[in-house]
Amino acid sequence: MKKITRKKHLEMKLQTIPTHPKPKVGLEQYTTPSIIASDLVWNAFSLGDIADKNVIDLGCGTGVFAIASALMGANSSIGVDIDEDSVRLAIDVKDKLNVDNADFIVSDICEFGWESDVDTVFQNPPFGSQRKADSGQDLKFVQRAIDLSPDVLYSFHMASTQDFLRRYYEDNGMEITHIFGYNFPIPKIYDFHTKEKQDVDVIAIRAILK
Repeated sequence: MKKITRKKHLEMKLQTIPTHPKPKVGLEQYTTPSIIASDLVWNAFSLGDIADKNVIDLGCGTGVFAIASALMGANSSIGVDIDEDSVRLAIDVKDKLNVDNADFIVSDICEFGWESDVDTVFQNPPFGSQRKADSGQDLKFVQRAIDLSPDVLYSFHMASTQDFLRRYYEDNGMEITHIFGYNFPIPKIYDFHTKEKQDVDVIAIRAILK
């Protein structure tokens, strides 16, 4: 597999990854757009968090961050998701792209066991953008990521929660070093959606263990 050396080429590769095959409302499954995923992974690569690192993508969905990390030269890249349909699709995509340093696990993120070193964690968890019932799920992901003791964590959250998150990360032994802002499109895929598309302001936080 030839490592990608240009951001635009990374985005083009990620554009070939399909959306969730059977999106499940209880999992708040929204596919991360290739332009957002490629931007964040490219920034992570530039900061030294990808090449030759062991990467885990929590709640990986169809595998965009795991596959992107592998394409950018990660030593290993593991995607974990509870949804078997999405993981099956991710495996199919990585095989078609000849990505040999990425693997996927079907598991609840809080239940899978992992004993090897983790350098970098990516996660785009349910952040309650559409339903109050889903709010707070992102913090469960943060706690699981911290349990893995990575050097670096990249995590998506609602932009409106930024002040709270600064305190939360600090209280949990992590220091926020960068905040990347994105306009995240939410398509009409669930019955409770009333608009064809809604843009949501989100942030991706880069945090390190103190």
